[in-house]
Amino acid sequence: MADILKTIRDEGGRAGITRILYGANLSYDRLTRYLKELSEAKLLREMEESGKTIFVLTERGYEFLKEYRRIKEFAEAFGIKI
Repeated sequence: MADILKTIRDEGGRAGITRILYGANLSYDRLTRYLKELSEAKLLREMEESGKTIFVLTERGYEFLKEYRRIKEFAEAFGIKI
């Protein structure tokens, strides 16, 4: 799920499903399930733009990525790979 959020962030905070699919390296079925969960957690939101579905990282999503990076660095300092 963090890879999905990172992909959207790296695309300027908004990305289409195809870009997310390739960036997160997931199957379509798994990706759509995770996108639904992330939307329900309010880490991203779905919107229509020119007839295309776009996923936008929310402020809460940015905060999640910030904390995720902090936890990952902490764990790696003790030799634990996340």
